[in-house]
Amino acid sequence: MLELVFPKDTNYHGTAFGGWVLSLMDKAASIAAVRHAGGNVVTARMDGVDFHVPIRVGDAVALDAQVVRVGRTSMTIRVDVYREDMPTGEQELATTGYFVFVALDDHNRPRPVPALADGHDTSSAHPDHEARP
Repeated sequence: MLELVFPKDTNYHGTAFGGWVLSLMDKAASIAAVRHAGGNVVTARMDGVDFHVPIRVGDAVALDAQVVRVGRTSMTIRVDVYREDMPTGEQELATTGYFVFVALDDHNRPRPVPALADGHDTSSAHPDHEARP
């Protein structure tokens, strides 16, 4: 996902509201979760969100979401948020967080999700800065 930061998205310091960034992260994570589960999901938990550098009005933000762990009915999604200074093109990792989603059946009850391909549990992986959006 790619978004631009406008004044309405910022606080009086001219930096992005944390809640606005979390909302974008939840949206990006939900897309990854729906794609993996092949159906409806709900956010169950947000874990370990770290804000590394401020995101300023006028920046672009790119979000990269990846399923990193799968349980029986749940998935953990890592979301990395990169800020880009639009005039210079400089990019840096701004925020990282983990989101847990549960897959739902047609009766809104938890349902099994597909396993990750062998060797694809990347829950401890660091972001790949060369592969950023």
